Amino acid sequence: MSHSGSVVPLTTDKVDLYEAHVDTSQVDERRLLRKIDIRVVPWLGLLYFLNFLDRGSIGNAKLYHMETDLGITDKQYLIALTAFFFPYALLEPASNVILRRVRPSIWLSSMMFVWGIVMMCHGFLHNYGGLVTLRVLLGVAEAGLYPGIVFYISCWYKRSELGTRDSSILTSATIAGAFSGLLAAAISNMNGVAGKPGWSWIFILEGLFIVLCAVASYWIVSNFPETAGFLTKEEVWVFVIRRLRDDMQFSAGGEAFQARYIWQSLRDWKTYLASTFVTQRQQRTYFPFPVYIWSCIVTVIVGLVGDRLGREDLPGLVGYIILITSRTPALSYFACFLASSAIYPTARIAWVASNVEGSYKRGVTLAMAIGWGNLNGAVSSNVYRAQDAPWYRLGHGIILAYIAIGWLCSAAFMFLLRRENERRDRGERDEVIDNDNSGEDMSELALKNGRFETIDDARREKGDEWSQFRYTL
Repeated sequence: MSHSGSVVPLTTDKVDLYEAHVDTSQVDERRLLRKIDIRVVPWLGLLYFLNFLDRGSIGNAKLYHMETDLGITDKQYLIALTAFFFPYALLEPASNVILRRVRPSIWLSSMMFVWGIVMMCHGFLHNYGGLVTLRVLLGVAEAGLYPGIVFYISCWYKRSELGTRDSSILTSATIAGAFSGLLAAAISNMNGVAGKPGWSWIFILEGLFIVLCAVASYWIVSNFPETAGFLTKEEVWVFVIRRLRDDMQFSAGGEAFQARYIWQSLRDWKTYLASTFVTQRQQRTYFPFPVYIWSCIVTVIVGLVGDRLGREDLPGLVGYIILITSRTPALSYFACFLASSAIYPTARIAWVASNVEGSYKRGVTLAMAIGWGNLNGAVSSNVYRAQDAPWYRLGHGIILAYIAIGWLCSAAFMFLLRRENERRDRGERDEVIDNDNSGEDMSELALKNGRFETIDDARREKGDEWSQFRYTL
């Protein structure tokens, strides 16, 4: 490197190889990925299944006379639903920071254990105040589960591999939506057992199962690659980290916490624009059983295709337009299939994760984007009002607006990422690499983009803002 200051192209300078003394030439990458998939994805899918099953429990309890037994009105019921979303959404960024600093096997499992206990307590409710209190506590306990899962798998897989893994986990949400009502109907037959109504047993039994799964999770959930117990050979986990660093994930292998990483996320325009098009995917709508099966299929297909611009939004837009205008039950039923294709977040969340580097920054950005979407769940909890039955035009209209805004924002996101890549290709973002950092004779380029002693310093300091980082489109 020049002592006078220079911009060093990526093609001629190599960053330090992680654990260079370790030989990984004998590692079978395909076989290793299968091993990681088996250990990481299925159990996370179960956790998200239980999370969505829990979301549907209060709606199912309402069907079995919870409102009547507690003496609450429909308005009070909606307020209780709304109370859940505020702590649930607002605590997600903090949860992801803690997840990175604490082992996932401890944090995710502890979160799950507490929410299972709170869930069981719903079965012993007697009044409206207790319901609101437990909904707030449940929001606190569940905060960060889904953004934590997305962040966690982003620390294991290359950017091109995230979409399929994310969609595999998200299919569990569609399955939970399909079977939640059937399970509740079966449990409700326990009405009168131990003097408790059927809706109480829905909460108690589902909460108990969550607690049991939480205990098992302490041993089943793996930690981050650098400390994962199932990767026993040193060359294996070294190989995993090397392949991630080759994929522009420079923080793979561990990153010491610094508050500036959080501020990097808060100052990044991607955080806020991503929140708008993730938001429209978080609006919860209840559909008939066959529609959830269709949603499951769409979720898998979109994950495999890796949709970016939101082509699956187009049938969703059409579906909600039909739902608003239709007066025919058969036509509205058909529109539900179209509308459901725009409900579940798939490739877009993986897209956001792929374009943020720095493990803490990525964790906070994902949590804010998903958290803002979950905060808008407070909206969807109140727009499908009983007085609007059976067509619910207000609710459908608001969800339609969310989808349209989300589609426009995802298009803007792609345009801005492409423009930034072009600027980097032209050298407009190049840093000055110079061993002499005395601050003397600083060029305009150094003042604008930064001056660093080594390329490794530049990429570690700047993350996805490094001049040689390229955004995925």
